[in-house]
Amino acid sequence: QVNLVESGGGLAQAGGSLRLSCVASGNTFDIDAMGWFRQTPGHQREMVTMMSTSNTPLYADSVKGRFTVSRDFTKNAVYLQMTTLKPEGTGVYYCAARGRSFYYWGQGTQVTVSS
Repeated sequence: QVNLVESGGGLAQAGGSLRLSCVASGNTFDIDAMGWFRQTPGHQREMVTMMSTSNTPLYADSVKGRFTVSRDFTKNAVYLQMTTLKPEGTGVYYCAARGRSFYYWGQGTQVTVSS
């Protein structure tokens, strides 16, 4: 079992920035990639970004050039620096860790972008 604990998020104005953090504990040896998903009102959960240990990070087209993912492998952590925030990015952001058999999820953190 892998436990993911998120921090960060909150309220920001359009054009502003926020940073999300997530730390994994437990059977972290099972993790191949970490990243972030989000669920905005009226939409299904979608990938924002994922970063494996060896590949270039993947980003959703909607966040390319504005969001940056990074990992600290010594801390089993993943971070999401979000800049130039847009109101349509308001939603719950989930930390995700990809294991060999399935994904692990954090509890989610609310991000609200005001116009």
